[in-house]
Parts: sequence; C-alpha cells; structure tokens
Amino acid sequence: MFFGNVKEINAPELGQWLQDEADTFRIIDVREMAEIAQGTIPNAEPMPLATLPMRIDELERDKKMVIICRSGARSAQACQFLQQQGYDNVYNLRGGMIGWAHQSLPIVRP
Repeated sequence: MFFGNVKEINAPELGQWLQDEADTFRIIDVREMAEIAQGTIPNAEPMPLATLPMRIDELERDKKMVIICRSGARSAQACQFLQQQGYDNVYNLRGGMIGWAHQSLPIVRP
C-alpha cells in the first residue's frame, strides 16, 4: 500500500523518543478498544480510527504525534487524514504494534 507523503518512524526510533523526549509528542492508538485492551505502547492514547474525525479538536496542530495501529495500515490512513486537515507533524509507526512487539519494547495494558 502506498500512502503518499506520510512520515514514518520505526519502533526503535519511537522507543528512543519515549526515553528522551516523551513530553514533546503524543502517541495516538487508532485501533479498536478491544485491540488496545490487549496491550499498547506506554503513554498511548486510545482514539479508534472511526472516532478520529469527531475527536480531531482534541489534537493540537503544533504538537508532534505518532499514530499507531496493529500493522501500520490504519495509522497511515489516519496520518493521511490528519495531513489533509492541516496537521503536518504526524508520524506513522512503521509495522505498528507487530513491529513494536518484535523489538521486545514495553507493552502496557490499559
């Protein structure tokens, strides 16, 4: 799948961001709540993809955001949508939670 000019970050990079600058960006998990309940990235905020258009006012345009899902496809769609709404500082987690888990990075259950 090709998602245009969506910026991406990989799991090790995001892990480093969480260590070095966790207060400078938000992690938005666009999976369904049942998926999120099985585990997510520390500090991730649930915002299922279907609710994103209705909740867009909760997102600051000038704050860096990393969008995550299971594999990276839904989060890429979310990034594209946000870019169309004027959000430039959004990053897709390449490989999603699958890639995160493969790196043995921390997973929390909300």
